[in-house]
Amino acid sequence: MLGTVDDAEDVVQDAYLRWHQTDVSEVRAPAGWLVSVVTRLCIDRLRHLAAERAAYAGQWLPEPIATDRASSPDAATDIRSDLSVAFLLLLERLSPDERAAFLLRDVFDTEYDEIARVLDRSEAAVRQIVHRARERVKNGRARFPVPLGAASRVVERFLAALESDDQPAVLALVSDDATYCGDGGGKVSATRKVVTGASRVARLIFGFERKGRGMLTHAVEWVNGEPAIVTRSPGGVFFVTSLAIDGEHISAFYRVLNPDKLHHVGGPAPAIA
Repeated sequence: MLGTVDDAEDVVQDAYLRWHQTDVSEVRAPAGWLVSVVTRLCIDRLRHLAAERAAYAGQWLPEPIATDRASSPDAATDIRSDLSVAFLLLLERLSPDERAAFLLRDVFDTEYDEIARVLDRSEAAVRQIVHRARERVKNGRARFPVPLGAASRVVERFLAALESDDQPAVLALVSDDATYCGDGGGKVSATRKVVTGASRVARLIFGFERKGRGMLTHAVEWVNGEPAIVTRSPGGVFFVTSLAIDGEHISAFYRVLNPDKLHHVGGPAPAIA
């Protein structure tokens, strides 16, 4: 719902306090009560965050979170649909109520009548909200899910080509209309706008790679349920690059450089002069 761990933890703590301030003997369905409270708190938090994110320096990206590789194909699909950076960014297109209704229905499989109670809307209105949210999200999703093994191979091939300075090999792995988005949060130098086009994206990535050569190391690791590239300097994580993969090509690069967002992938590194 929120895109950052700190916001999620604040909401959970607030819900926990409300639970302990409530006469639980009067609560007929504890799980439903908790879902309602947490959802409403998330909606309030999203409304508060809207102005903050609108004033954010440069592009805003969700927080990268280190995850274990899923142990089963079903678990892998669930994790990727819930946590991937691409999916979390798609949710940013939705209003708080749309996001809540969409997630409750399509991720948590909540019945429409229960969502209606949570949002204090009619069931018919909730069905319309979910339909509208699906329409706004579906155009941005990959047409076909890419198996994790295939996605891993694409990321590994890309990283090998990058490290060997093989620009033609990199371009062969990048979609013609690929995009690059960098989040420095005003604290680290990053592109202020989305860069579009394979050649422009490749040139940008190679420029940064050559500038940091000898100071930075890369590794393919699991972030938000998918293979990503974690880049470290001697002091710790310098940035994380998540990738959207469509078949055999990379369609989007999401690079988080803001040190405030790197605590859940091993901790930020000191700034490189």
